[in-house]
Amino acid sequence: MANVSVYNMEGEQVGTLELNDAVFGVPVNEHLVHLSVVQYLADNRQGTQKAKTRSEVSGGGRKPWRQKGTGHARQGSTRAPQWKGGGVVFAPVPRNYSFKMNKKEKRAALKSALSDAVASGKLIVVDELKFDEIKTKAFVKVMNNLKVEKGLVVLDENDPKVVMSARNVAGIQTTLTNSLCTYDIVKAKKVVLTKGAVAKIEEVFA
Repeated sequence: MANVSVYNMEGEQVGTLELNDAVFGVPVNEHLVHLSVVQYLADNRQGTQKAKTRSEVSGGGRKPWRQKGTGHARQGSTRAPQWKGGGVVFAPVPRNYSFKMNKKEKRAALKSALSDAVASGKLIVVDELKFDEIKTKAFVKVMNNLKVEKGLVVLDENDPKVVMSARNVAGIQTTLTNSLCTYDIVKAKKVVLTKGAVAKIEEVFA
């Protein structure tokens, strides 16, 4: 099992934590990680782009000139795609880009992302994150102590004081263990977990 250092809010090491290899030490499946990231991005696409085909643009009901004898190429409508103001060939229409992944695949992708974070040294464990009041400056100080400029902070429970303190910090995103996704872990430069968050993740995914 992998051992990681545990830090306090002042950035001092206060101990070590043994991570469960069933969650934080699995072989990294790059294909599933990629698939999970693509699914996340596809789910977030609006799919609202629209252009008109030749059947939807106005006008063009009459043949612009007779079939033969004019010297021009034959034309049936002024709203054909080659005409200015004509319809678009294979025009995009509103659609849903999302697709499904199996539950086991999602879990495997998340474990792979967490294991890669441990192996690459971008996972940081803190004993706790607690503030007496909502204070952005206090949160920034903690991140500076942990040497985290940009990253993901994973909490074991919804603490409004921590979430609100972090909300205006550029490059920092907070999430709960039940909302954790592969994309957020892969995108983050550093992943900061509380000891409680580690315990919850291991309880759910081990």
